[in-house]
Amino acid sequence: MSKLRGVFLVGFGAASYGILATIVKFANNSGAHTSVLTFYQSLIGVVSLFILMSIQSRKQPDLVKPKSKSKIKLVLFGISMGLTSCLYYISIQYVSVSIGIILLMQSIWMSVVWEMIQQRKLAHWSKLAGSLAVLVGTVFATNLIQQDIQISFTGLLYGLSAALSYTVSLHASNHVEKQVPSITRSFYLILGSLLTVTAFWNIQILEHLDWMVLLKFGIVLGIFGTVIPPIMFTRGIPLIGLGLAGILVALEIPVSILSAHFVLNEQISLVQWFGVFLILLTVIFMNSRKKNI
Repeated sequence: MSKLRGVFLVGFGAASYGILATIVKFANNSGAHTSVLTFYQSLIGVVSLFILMSIQSRKQPDLVKPKSKSKIKLVLFGISMGLTSCLYYISIQYVSVSIGIILLMQSIWMSVVWEMIQQRKLAHWSKLAGSLAVLVGTVFATNLIQQDIQISFTGLLYGLSAALSYTVSLHASNHVEKQVPSITRSFYLILGSLLTVTAFWNIQILEHLDWMVLLKFGIVLGIFGTVIPPIMFTRGIPLIGLGLAGILVALEIPVSILSAHFVLNEQISLVQWFGVFLILLTVIFMNSRKKNI
């Protein structure tokens, strides 16, 4: 029963990430500017996590309190989270949400490259094979095999840049200052994200500031983008282990595509679905072999 609960928690956390791009694109179509959407997402996250962190500190006063060095390190790594949001949300202005999420998931093979550079050795054959399979899946999922297909180069560039930034974010979430309680770590990472988003968009945030956008979209983006996932992952991963968790996190891909289909009426062909399933199968394969790698 506890394992089933863990599956639900991690799956719900991944699905929460999956609906973000659809909400942003829907908000864009309703007249909301991307600058305030990313700003509100990080702001709501910082405020919510600060409240949760304060409550946790009162209930559990013996929890590890981060030193100044740890706080600064987490805030600096939070820069990658802020950049991921900015770049990803810009990319879906030029490409569909379906293609945007596939571009973001290039972080799968980018993480393998990151690991090889860090460890200064060639990755295990299964990781290399998995990386190649992701690239092949991407060709199908983005429908590049059709000669008449046209994908915005600008959207492609922003999407791949978001994937690179997301790779750094994943590293930060899994390896940086792990001795610090999860909610506290998330708070400082999202604080770094907020500072980055503010610097990235600067004056545009003031120009497009709209409290109705906060009420309609900002609160939802903040809760589903920065509050629910870390809490769900923290509670769920210990119940099911990292291998299964890594597989469930891939739910972000079909959830993102399906939400875009039903909300935005984006169409995806059978060839594209084949590419999506190839990427999902690759994620399952790579995570199921982690114990042996």
